[in-house]
Amino acid sequence: MNLQFDNTFVRDLPADPEPRNHRRQVQGACFSRVDPTAVSEPRVVACASEVAEFLGLGPDACDTERFAQVFAGNQTVPGMETYAACYGGHQFGNWAGQLGDGRAISLGEVLHHNQRWELQLKGAGPTPYSRTADGRAVMRSSVREFLCSEAMHHLGVPTTRALSLVATGDSVVRDMFYDGNPKPEPGAIVCRVAPSFLRFGNFEILAARQDHDLLKTLADYAITTHFPHLGEPSPDVYVRWLEEVCRTTAVMIVHWMRVGFVHGVMNTDNMSILGLTIDYGPYGWLDNYDPNWTPNTTDAGGRRYRYDYQPQIAHWNLARFAEAIYPLVGDVAPLEEALAAYSQTFEHERRIMMAQKLGLEALQFDTPQLETPQVETPQLDPVAEDETEGQNAGGDGALVGELFEVLQLVETDMTIFYRQLANVPVGTSTEPTSDPSDDELLAPLKEAYYSPDEVSPAHRERTLAWLRRYVARVREDGTRDEDRLARMNAVNPKYVLRNYVAQLAIDKAEQGDGSLVRELLEVMRHPYDEQPGREEYAAKRPEWARHRPGCSMLSCSS
Repeated sequence: MNLQFDNTFVRDLPADPEPRNHRRQVQGACFSRVDPTAVSEPRVVACASEVAEFLGLGPDACDTERFAQVFAGNQTVPGMETYAACYGGHQFGNWAGQLGDGRAISLGEVLHHNQRWELQLKGAGPTPYSRTADGRAVMRSSVREFLCSEAMHHLGVPTTRALSLVATGDSVVRDMFYDGNPKPEPGAIVCRVAPSFLRFGNFEILAARQDHDLLKTLADYAITTHFPHLGEPSPDVYVRWLEEVCRTTAVMIVHWMRVGFVHGVMNTDNMSILGLTIDYGPYGWLDNYDPNWTPNTTDAGGRRYRYDYQPQIAHWNLARFAEAIYPLVGDVAPLEEALAAYSQTFEHERRIMMAQKLGLEALQFDTPQLETPQVETPQLDPVAEDETEGQNAGGDGALVGELFEVLQLVETDMTIFYRQLANVPVGTSTEPTSDPSDDELLAPLKEAYYSPDEVSPAHRERTLAWLRRYVARVREDGTRDEDRLARMNAVNPKYVLRNYVAQLAIDKAEQGDGSLVRELLEVMRHPYDEQPGREEYAAKRPEWARHRPGCSMLSCSS
C-alpha cells in the first residue's frame, strides 16, 4: 500500500510526554501518541473509491486483506504516526473542559497531487481522552457516519469525507438511549478523511488554560499549513483568519439549511476551522418541515440545536473561537468586526440559495443581519433568534416568508416539496400562456403531503394563493419552465440520506450484509439525478419509521 505521508501536525507541534495510554488531563501538548487497539476479524463493508483515488490508492486497494487490516487499526504502513488530539469545547452552551479525541486516532497526513489529507480512524480504541468510555464505535453509528460524509459531499455541502467502513468482528456494549438497557452490538471503524480535523476546541482548551505560548504555536501552525495565503502570522493576520473562518462557516450553514440537514450536536468541539461539517452523530434531515426539530434526544428539552437555530448557534460558536484567540490579538474591536463577516456572508448566501431553490434569478429584499455576539463574555447566551425570513414586509421577502408558513400548515416533506415545485406549470412572461388551473398548480405538490386527505380547504386556498404569487414572480423573470426545472433540480436534491433509509442499511449490515450500504453509497453519489429504479430511496418517511429508534431521533451514544 503506497501512501506518501508528511505528518506536519506531529512534527511541528509539541507531544504529550507521557507514553502510557491511560485517561488523564494532558497539559502543554497538542496531542498524545497512541496506537489503535487491534480487532479480531476486520472485514471491509464498503469503500469510497473516489476517496481512495485522491489519496493515491490503486483502484483495487479496497479489496485486499492488507487494506482491511490497516484501516481497522491492526497494521501500519511506512510513514504513519498515530495520535489523538487534545481539545476542549462548549457543549450545549457550557464549558466542558478537556474533551479530545476519545475514540478517534489519526494515522497521519497523506500528500497526493499537492493536496494534504489527514486520515483518522473513528472507533479504533481508547486514548488518553476517552474518559470512562472504551474508544469504540458500533456498526449503526459507523454506517451513518460513512454514508453521510459521502452523501453531504455529493450534495455540495462542505464536509469531511470517508474512505472506508470496516466491521471489526467484535461486540461493543452500548446503552443506546441511556435508559439502563445496555446490550452488545457489532463493532465497526470508519476512516475519516479531511485536510485537517482542527476544530474550535483545539484553541479553546489552550486559552482556558492560559497557555498562550502554545496557543500561538498552534495558531501559527494552522495559518502556515492551511491558510498560507493570509501571510505570516501576526495580530492582523489572526483577525483575517477569524474572518475567513466566519465566512466559510456561514457558507457551510447555508448549505445545511438548503438541503434540510440538522447536525444535532453543534458543540464548539464539533466545529471545523476549515468550515467543514464534522462529527456525524445524532444528525438528521427534515422529513416534514418543522423548523424546531432536532434529531438529538439529549437536546429534546431545550432544542438548542434545532434546524432553524443552527445559524445563530454557529455565530455563537464563532464568538467562542474569537475569545480563544483574543490573547493573540489583544483587542476586542477587530475581532468583533471580523465576526460581523459571518452575518454578512450568511445573509448574502442565504438569499442566493433561496432564489436558486425557487428557480428565480434573484431575490429582491433587504434582510436584517444577525446580531454579532460580543467577544468579551465567555458564557454569553445565544443571540436572540433571527426570524427575518418570515418578517420581510414586502416583495420577495413576503413571498419567502409566506412559503415557510405554508410548509408548516400540514405535515409536508421538505425535500419532496422543493423538488416537485419545479414541476408546477408557470410558462413565460414573453409568450402568451393561459393561467394554470388550481388542480394543475397543486397536483405536483400532493406527493409531498404525508396525509393528503387531511389537507383542509383553508390550507388548500392559502397554498394556492402562494402558488399564484409564485407563478407571477417567475413570469417576471421570463424563465422558461424547462430552464427553471433544470435550475431547481440542480440545488433541490431528489435523494438525501433519510434516517429511516440509513436504518434499513444498518439493519442489514448488523447481520453481516453490507449490500445496502454499498447501494446507498452509489445512490448518494448522484443526489440530483432521477435514477430510475431507485425511487424508493426518495420516498417520504413511512409510518412505521415515525417512532422507531434510529429512524427519527437519535442519542449521542454510539
